[in-house]
Amino acid sequence: MMDQRVLAIRRLSAYATVLLIVAGCASTSAPTSDTSELSFDEAVNVATDGLVAQMQKLPAFLATLEATLMKRGVVIDPMVDAASGQQTGATRLLEQRVVDRLRSDSSQFDVVPFQVANLGKAQYLLTGTMTRIASGQSGARQVFQINLALTDLRTGMVVAQAASRARDEGLDTNPTPYYRDSPILVKDKVVDGYISTSQTPPGRPADPLYFERVATATIISEATLAYNNEGYQDALALYRNAAATPSGEQLRVLNGIYLATWKLGRTDEAEEAFGKVVALGLSSNSLGVKFLFNPGTTDFWSDPQVSGPYRLWLRQIARQAVVTKVCMNVVGHTSLTGSEPYNDRLSQQRAAYVKQRLDTEAPELAPRTRASGMGFRENIVGTGTDDARDALDRRVEFKITEC
Repeated sequence: MMDQRVLAIRRLSAYATVLLIVAGCASTSAPTSDTSELSFDEAVNVATDGLVAQMQKLPAFLATLEATLMKRGVVIDPMVDAASGQQTGATRLLEQRVVDRLRSDSSQFDVVPFQVANLGKAQYLLTGTMTRIASGQSGARQVFQINLALTDLRTGMVVAQAASRARDEGLDTNPTPYYRDSPILVKDKVVDGYISTSQTPPGRPADPLYFERVATATIISEATLAYNNEGYQDALALYRNAAATPSGEQLRVLNGIYLATWKLGRTDEAEEAFGKVVALGLSSNSLGVKFLFNPGTTDFWSDPQVSGPYRLWLRQIARQAVVTKVCMNVVGHTSLTGSEPYNDRLSQQRAAYVKQRLDTEAPELAPRTRASGMGFRENIVGTGTDDARDALDRRVEFKITEC
């Protein structure tokens, strides 16, 4: 009997929400945005409290209806860095601080694990990003823009959104193991949809490309956690489960299969998986590969633990380019260290070296590829630390061009 009452209330609540959205009054408040440059903990509290305050301004009868028999269940899709799409030490800390803040208001929210079984139980999906931006204070270091959004899982509408700014006071921006080990920039249109959803004002729909794939995102999240904990066999099984779903053809999934098989020493399977990563990247004109070079040279990084799979990568990039008969611009990038003219030359030289290696793998590519360098003008991270934190800035991109 209780289950039927809960179901009836949730159905009525969802119907009421739809009516309110159609009428343009699902939320009586605008998104909250605080541009003060605060400590990290203060900024997290300001953004989280902004979400809570907006929820409290939802029509009283709807809030009362939902609170009759249940707390507001919330699932959190792991938060990311908006520039790179990566999870980092800082984004994990952001997520944990937000959870702690929400749970301190135990009468309103029940934060439950981001698992597919909980999507039918929870009311809201929480997404969040951090973005490095210029400080508004003269001479100050860069700050992080924090964006949080709550989306109604039944309607796909954003019901609250808040932003704040946190000073960079030694935050850990190192990528988590999955992203540290990834050979590519794992930022496709689904990840872009997650990021845009986190910035969407209340009363507007979440990005559909992202929201329609939330069930698969729960499997990806579990797989990535297993990989980060060195459970490579479990991670592989979960990534393959994600790949078998209708929305499983995503860079995060195919890249995860590559990483797990490589860690397990299954070289042939890893090469096949990387070929699929390349094919998907080329099809969307978005393939940035982290070829690392010895400082100031066009020689690949000397440590075979880092550069060991590079021949495999080059072989698959060449093969997929031949199969698809595309023409490509091989674009080199460098980190922020050094002068602009020096990095322009170095990035072009490195791109030319990668092109040469591709031409050796598949001579028919020679007339269909060209090399160019962007120096540090298209940095993604931009810290100039020359370590794992800004590895993406030292990437080589493969851009499809007209033949």
